[in-house]
Amino acid sequence: MNPQFQADLEAALATVTDAARAPAMRAYMRDQFDYLGVGTPLRRLAAKPLLKTLKGSGADNLLNYAHALWELPQREYQYVAIDLLAMHWKEMDISHISRLLALAQNKSWWDTVDALAAVISDVLRHKHDEMDAALTHDNMWVRRIALLHQLGWRDKVDTNRLFNYALTLSHEKEFFIQKAIGWALRDYARHDPDAVREFILKEKPRLSALSFREANKHLSK
Repeated sequence: MNPQFQADLEAALATVTDAARAPAMRAYMRDQFDYLGVGTPLRRLAAKPLLKTLKGSGADNLLNYAHALWELPQREYQYVAIDLLAMHWKEMDISHISRLLALAQNKSWWDTVDALAAVISDVLRHKHDEMDAALTHDNMWVRRIALLHQLGWRDKVDTNRLFNYALTLSHEKEFFIQKAIGWALRDYARHDPDAVREFILKEKPRLSALSFREANKHLSK
């Protein structure tokens, strides 16, 4: 990462930092990460002009910047990295999925992982490259991304893949996996409620109570 870019970013964030907010932000993330004390709207407003200057610099350069930002100590810099990738995702393609998944395995928690899942979803462009392998990855957060990669795809969702993914991981006791199964099913239910209703009723013995409850959240109304 260009040292001047980092210096300019630090200066931009300093203008919107409220250090008094940092302890509460840190506590919300179970004291796993340090924070400057910058909320999302102000962070995006402050960083956007700098992130726009990287347009057209190429996927490898964008990912290099993202990985460098990931190594900075305060959590806001990981959020800026995701803002950068989300802003310029059209410069990436399937060949860059592995580097995005690598980010998800570093300083992992739901906030960055779910945001990266959204970027990966865009980059996949309604395809599923690397997601079958991700589903059985040793890293739980990578498996979560596989479950979530079709969020918002509506009629582009591969229904068989969605249901098979849910059943493949239905035995897991991990909260974030059970929640992701339910979230993925609930999201697709907005497009095809009958298919999801039929699936969860048929497979209820295999689904965790949490997954079933999340999937059924809007179906019962």
